[in-house]
Amino acid sequence: MPMTVANIITIFRILTIPFFIATILYYTHETDYLRHAALGIFLFSSVSDAVDGYIARKHGQMTDIGAVLDPLADKLLLISAFICLYKVGVNFPVVRFPLWLIVAVLSRDIIVLGGILVIHILKGKVKMKTTFLGKATTFFQMICVLLMLLQWIISPVVWYITAFLSIVSAVDYLRRGMTQLG
Repeated sequence: MPMTVANIITIFRILTIPFFIATILYYTHETDYLRHAALGIFLFSSVSDAVDGYIARKHGQMTDIGAVLDPLADKLLLISAFICLYKVGVNFPVVRFPLWLIVAVLSRDIIVLGGILVIHILKGKVKMKTTFLGKATTFFQMICVLLMLLQWIISPVVWYITAFLSIVSAVDYLRRGMTQLG
């Protein structure tokens, strides 16, 4: 595995996820500092996601392993965030994720991952290209998590947009996967 600066940043992002999970799971009303710690880790991870991508493109550090690790880091962080925030949502005084949003977000990732596995088994090589729709979905998922960690009152419109984008991008990736299968 080529150890580029971009790949090191991505690996570090992955290594922060257990700390993010722990800060959320141990959060209570009495330990609000843990919510702030989770927010800091999430912001760091989100910003470093943009930074590692920029470094990889700007300095010619795009690698096959980076193309796998970067979206993996995003998905691990977001899936962990949605599940953990839903689980401890009753401890959050202002707002809680609705179950249907969790189902939409997780269903998308299960569909995409399942499609990747099927293509890999049948074709050997998976040609995954990030789309604007996929990036918009990730952006809105990150906004949902950020607003939840900030405990700002979230307009249900943000949830609807996130769920809609999650479903539409799942269908788009499914369509692209079917094209690869022939």
